[in-house]
Amino acid sequence: MPDTVPPADLDLRLLRYFVALAEHGTFAAAAEALHLTQPTLSRQIRRLEQQLGARLLDRSPNGSRLTTAGEALLPGARTLLCVAASTAALTRAAAEPARVTVGYTTNIVVTPAVRELRRRHPDAEVDTAHLPWREVRPALLDRRVDAVVTRLPLRAEKLRVTVLYDEPRVLLLPVDHRLAGRESVVLADFADEPMIRASDPDRDAFWRVDPRPDGSRAPDGPLVEDLEDKLELIASGRAVAVVPAPGGLTRPYLTSVPVRDIEPSRVVLAARADDRSRLVTAFRTLALSLLTGPVPAGPAQTGPAQVRPAPNGS
Repeated sequence: MPDTVPPADLDLRLLRYFVALAEHGTFAAAAEALHLTQPTLSRQIRRLEQQLGARLLDRSPNGSRLTTAGEALLPGARTLLCVAASTAALTRAAAEPARVTVGYTTNIVVTPAVRELRRRHPDAEVDTAHLPWREVRPALLDRRVDAVVTRLPLRAEKLRVTVLYDEPRVLLLPVDHRLAGRESVVLADFADEPMIRASDPDRDAFWRVDPRPDGSRAPDGPLVEDLEDKLELIASGRAVAVVPAPGGLTRPYLTSVPVRDIEPSRVVLAARADDRSRLVTAFRTLALSLLTGPVPAGPAQTGPAQVRPAPNGS
């Protein structure tokens, strides 16, 4: 064969053709996948063999088989293509206009970190978006948002999840409930109370504390996803719910009591695991510094005891 070209001059396009051929097994299948003609693919593979000074494939009427040299090349070729794709993506991200979208779920305040991010990066476009709990993962993976502040439980696959702070959990109930006005309660105090259910199994189990530590099951209440419907059901006395400790939102005819024998909920920042955006990194740093606990409720209001947490951790 002709003199070889130094490996540094390898054509990544030829490596992609070689990997496709190795994976598909025949020139016909690989050519179709690559949108090439078979003669063109054959010529490109011969060019790669000339560059490397080695025969990579044994060709036969029944297909092609990797030679020992081809077997040795395949893992490295895949790695080179992966590194090249990652490098290109990072380069494109660095060249794109500075923009980040921060998502948040119900009754979570991201304002301090968002305001500071805008102050430190005045040329950046910093947007916010409220998300239903069930949309957190899809919105991140579909790149509709770049970071989300939400509550656990959350599937962490393909995500980087950073714990920001813990929130006590309280029992949300109508103001005329038998437990209203207590300083605190334990699970046994409301063991027989129907509890609002959620459609997501992990979320439902966490917020209804189901099963209970003694192995008993939480009583079933209505299956409801809409926040206003949940609050109305609780206010009317049809169910109760364990929720995060209240923030500054209010609703008549509801009150809450701390539950002292269950673990707190956790507020987290979730972002794509492979996202290296400087703005996402900056927001994570600010969130860790500035988003450190539930926002205190506002000034007391007249009328019945009021609170509007997010039932079932919405």
